[in-house]
Amino acid sequence: MANVTVIGAQWGDEGKGKLVDWLSNRADMVVRFQGGHNAGHTLVVGNQTYKLSLLPSGVVQGKPSVIGNGVVVDPWHLLEEIAKIGAQGIEITPDLLTLADNAALILPLHRDLDQAREAAAVNKIGTTGRGIGPAYEDKVGRRAIRVGDLADREALEAKIDRLLAHHTPLRRGLGLPEYDGAELLRALEEIAPKILPFAKPAWLSVNEAVKSGKRVLFEGAQGALLDVDHGTYPYVTSSNTVAGQAAAGSGLGPKGPGFVLGIVKAYTTRVGEGPFPTELFDAVGQHLGTVGKEFGVVTGRARRCGWFDAVLVRQSVMLNGIDGIALTKLDVLDGLETLKICIGYEVDGQRFDYLPAGLKAQSAIVPIYEEIEGWAESTQGARSWRDLPAAAVKYVRRVEELIGAQVALLSTSPQRDDTILMRDPFQD
Repeated sequence: MANVTVIGAQWGDEGKGKLVDWLSNRADMVVRFQGGHNAGHTLVVGNQTYKLSLLPSGVVQGKPSVIGNGVVVDPWHLLEEIAKIGAQGIEITPDLLTLADNAALILPLHRDLDQAREAAAVNKIGTTGRGIGPAYEDKVGRRAIRVGDLADREALEAKIDRLLAHHTPLRRGLGLPEYDGAELLRALEEIAPKILPFAKPAWLSVNEAVKSGKRVLFEGAQGALLDVDHGTYPYVTSSNTVAGQAAAGSGLGPKGPGFVLGIVKAYTTRVGEGPFPTELFDAVGQHLGTVGKEFGVVTGRARRCGWFDAVLVRQSVMLNGIDGIALTKLDVLDGLETLKICIGYEVDGQRFDYLPAGLKAQSAIVPIYEEIEGWAESTQGARSWRDLPAAAVKYVRRVEELIGAQVALLSTSPQRDDTILMRDPFQD
């Protein structure tokens, strides 16, 4: 049985939550390997809707779940999320949830810095203001406070001093008051007993699970086009979101993540600033946003909407080594007479079949479209291939041809069971 790594193959918000929840039924463990609480997954199970930001989707299924070392963790938010899910009838215990003891923490000073920078910026990135970027900066700057440090007051004191030596000049430059180190120490000592019961060497738990033949599902956040190396830089997140991060962010070797499933929306959306070649500002764009309920799980911000961009998804397929895709929200296209798919770019008269790296070139892209017939019938809730209109089947097949990957799963509504399975990633 293969392990499976699930990643977003666009700019995030592709419907990963539902698919990870669906796959969790077949998995023995679910591992979150990057990002922070700036990303959210919505899981609709019957009449119950769960909104998760840090917690792996496996907790809803009662599957052992891991927050890996590649994640940056706001401990206060984590406790709030555990309480919120608990109020919905799911008790999060240390037997269910493992928190990597070497994961870096997001602190209040990170949130302050994130929000102050965004407010002062002329060219805004469009961050969520939750401290994710500054926390990753401290991690790579070797001054982060990590989960395991909460058990050692002496280490905490020394690390807080080092942290403030860096942050104090930054805060002064942004007009923020100096942060009180003693206050931070008190806050961390207060929360430590509530967090430490979940702290373990997560890498060991994951490796033991794989070695014993368990099926492990690796869950990413955001999307490949927000990757700090491969995305639309600088309008990206602060971590690697591609499938290769599943190994580094969980402490597993590079062969462990197994089958790579790319989640792809049947159209394209983006939250925040940055290039978006196929963005629509007309009635079709409004239709996609309204029917698709395109609002961010975490921030509530309206998502920008546009036609399917095969150029970008084909690039994601290569960057992530995608073995198959899960195509979501096909039903949102119901009723549109004509559909368009971006098959190439033109920049200053030059044709591109990939996203150029330069921001200036990205901003100047003119999409080259192919038109395809739409369908009037409803695809919502379809659970088999033969339930789909012929034009919808043609659209899916054309998407497969253009991106160089086959559809393994097709999602036709937010409900868990409204999923057409063509290829089981765990059986591959």
